[in-house]
Amino acid sequence: MENKKKPARKVIVIGHLNPDTDSVCSAIAYSYLKNQISELDTEPRRAGEINQETAFALKYFGVRPPRLCTDVGPQVQDLEYRHLDGISSSTSVHTAWKRMREVNIDTLPIISEDGQLSSIVTLTDVSDACMDVLDTTILAKSHTPYRNILEVLDGEMLTGDPDGVIDHGKLGLAAGNPEAMEEFLEPGDIVILSSRYEFQFCALEMGAGCLIVCADNGTVTPVPKTILKLAQERGCTIIVTPKDFYTAAKLLSLASPVQHYMQPKDSLLTFTLNTPLEDVQKVMAQVRYHYFPVVTRGGKYVGLLSRRNLLNMQRRQLILVDHNEKTQAIDGYEKADILEIIDHHRIGSIETPAPVYFRNVPVGCTATIITQMFWENMVEIPQKIAGLLLSAILSDTLMFRSPTSTPIDERVAHDLAKIAGVDIEEYASQMFEAGSNIEGKTAQDIFMQDFKVFKAGDSRYGIGQGSYMSEKNLRAAAELLLPFLPEAVREHGLSDVFYMLTSVRDETTYLLFYGDQAEELIRIGFPGCKIEGSIATLPGVVSRKKQLLPAIVSAFTQI
Repeated sequence: MENKKKPARKVIVIGHLNPDTDSVCSAIAYSYLKNQISELDTEPRRAGEINQETAFALKYFGVRPPRLCTDVGPQVQDLEYRHLDGISSSTSVHTAWKRMREVNIDTLPIISEDGQLSSIVTLTDVSDACMDVLDTTILAKSHTPYRNILEVLDGEMLTGDPDGVIDHGKLGLAAGNPEAMEEFLEPGDIVILSSRYEFQFCALEMGAGCLIVCADNGTVTPVPKTILKLAQERGCTIIVTPKDFYTAAKLLSLASPVQHYMQPKDSLLTFTLNTPLEDVQKVMAQVRYHYFPVVTRGGKYVGLLSRRNLLNMQRRQLILVDHNEKTQAIDGYEKADILEIIDHHRIGSIETPAPVYFRNVPVGCTATIITQMFWENMVEIPQKIAGLLLSAILSDTLMFRSPTSTPIDERVAHDLAKIAGVDIEEYASQMFEAGSNIEGKTAQDIFMQDFKVFKAGDSRYGIGQGSYMSEKNLRAAAELLLPFLPEAVREHGLSDVFYMLTSVRDETTYLLFYGDQAEELIRIGFPGCKIEGSIATLPGVVSRKKQLLPAIVSAFTQI
């Protein structure tokens, strides 16, 4: 058995928290591009639940959603743990000991047929088995398979079932004269004896369950046919071994299966691949075990972890798309290696210890930048990828109505529409309608569909946005969200919160707000705007990035 090689780690391509269509679709498209033009093995992931609009786009073009990733801080899977094959619970203690010596380890995992971790066996357990040489009933107590005895003694079974199991009888040594067996031998016992006929015959007459015939001076003497016939008639197993009396007696206790000595499963300390390194260090500081089994979330064994493995941690590798703000990045990003950032927002607060490839272009959508990168590298855009890139552009630019939209976005979108085989007007209408459907949604569901946190000095504030094609859905969303805003402030630790309910057709935003300074910030940022209760009407405002956020940032400096 050889140690398995750990598979190479994938580079994660991921967007911001509470992902929108651009964040998810850009991650998928850029991961595909990187896999075509570089040696990196990348995988798109998402940092939150997918909203209805994005779900519609993915389903429309037949693309599976990326896997969820909520934390890229170091985990067990980032460590060079030992990929050691496990043994079965029926393995003999002797074989387990030899395996420990071969691979220089004092702990072996015990694995079921379907790969589940059953337990572990340690060198201490092997030592206990060696001491059980004084227990003459150990083979029966441990339900030792006959195959273990054959293996340990290099034996050959002449009569009996090699797949059988010893479940009764004690172990005895026949020496001196045959009559001495009368003092200890009982029906069903296992007897170690020589090749002398009278010993074998006497043991059979007394009802022995198994005869282990040892070599004389290193020579195995054939068992007489009369003895074999009598053994078969009486259901007695006969095994011959080239071992001598002393060696056979010592080795037999080590034929017991490891399941008799293994640790109870409920007492095991295990880690999953996703266990944070911080938790691992806390556990290791409290116990003195040398090795800890590593399992999947489903309980399948994958390897063994020791303290020295903590010295060889591999940091996660990330490519960030559609964001470069700390407050929008996935948890643990600061403990990972950021390789690239592709974004179209303002330059934010993420810092890297080393130079990275940073592409920031003032266009309406990250997907526009990624499409240009396909062209620059002369990589053909598949129909599905074109459809996702188009969906992202239509979403972020509100079908070119947003002030963030540029002629480049519109030109790129029309080229992508040809590849995807869709009509822009018709497809955009379907996508926005799917995204604005609030049937069966809670206030939190709607709120988290597209919500971002920002900082201004010591203040943390949040801005969410939902785009609506119908006035009915927009008003229904407002009724759900208004009473939810105070809870959102408390949950996210914010000073103020704003939520843009944007009418795509009217190109107007109805801004819900809550917080100590929220109303004042709006009045400063949008002088003369109409405010009724906790809703401000902002005609012509449809962009969070280019219209609302700059106004709020400027207003904070004036308070």
